[in-house]
Amino acid sequence: MQIIKIMETALEKRRLGRTDLTIAPLVLGGNVFGWTADEKTSFALLDRFAEAGFNATDTADVYSNWAPGNKGGESETIIGKWMKSRGNRDRIVVITKVGSDLGEGRKGLSAPYVERAVEASLKRLQTDVIDLYLSHWPDSSVPYDETLGAYQRLIEKGKIRHAGASNLDAGQLTASLKIASQKSLPRYEVLQPEYNLYDRSSLDGPLLDLCVVEEIGVITYFSLGRGFLSGKYRSDADLGKSPRGSGVGKYLNARGFRILAALDAVSARHSATQAEVALAWIIARPNVTAPIASATTLPQMESLIRSASLKLSASDLAKLDTASAP
Repeated sequence: MQIIKIMETALEKRRLGRTDLTIAPLVLGGNVFGWTADEKTSFALLDRFAEAGFNATDTADVYSNWAPGNKGGESETIIGKWMKSRGNRDRIVVITKVGSDLGEGRKGLSAPYVERAVEASLKRLQTDVIDLYLSHWPDSSVPYDETLGAYQRLIEKGKIRHAGASNLDAGQLTASLKIASQKSLPRYEVLQPEYNLYDRSSLDGPLLDLCVVEEIGVITYFSLGRGFLSGKYRSDADLGKSPRGSGVGKYLNARGFRILAALDAVSARHSATQAEVALAWIIARPNVTAPIASATTLPQMESLIRSASLKLSASDLAKLDTASAP
């Protein structure tokens, strides 16, 4: 127990943009709950994560409708049951998303749909309020003021605390901020982009510059490149190692192998895993609040926990930056 207390005090808390939410520098991805992690396993993973001093979990209403027998909402349901059984809702920052296609016309960012979808998420999460509610994907069929107006009503009703967005580019985020300012609507306070040592181009540059200027929090998804940055996929023969292997083939090229070589070298110096180094690199990025990462086993969870306290040197970071330069 003493070890746990030491780790809790050592974990820095970072403010999510201009919100009143502060989180430890790693967010637990809930995409695996109800998919590759059953309820019992998910509870054990969440318990260990919280025990180590972490406090934010990311999910979505659509997780995990792609799995056979699922219809969406499984992840939110598990997180809701866990918080209810542990009595810890006030200590957890709950992040969920709306807009992905759930079938039967349930998708998008229209005001009526958003205001209906949030009720379903609240019920599954067994809570009265969602801390951070994200537009999952851009919806060109709905004006920004309609969606932001829905978020304003939800904030006023106490259903959500803050709004954010995932997968917007710099132009889309700029447009949304302009509308929010012009019409005195809540703006997107947090951005959730895909970002890792390999997939850097969508965030680095104009989008990250905009987030810095506007003080927008950034939490990254696919932070381990669908598992490629763990180092376990090094050839086509490795792609069958997990259900996510099919999405890793695109990384098996000269640049990907350069990144793996740099990860191998840095991880050896620190007696750490490649995944821990890859996450520590994101944690050390200026103006990135935290990466999102998921685990399906307790050993994987211990690795995530270690990544948050791994301090890379300037030479480590330079080596990784050079290897991963687009």
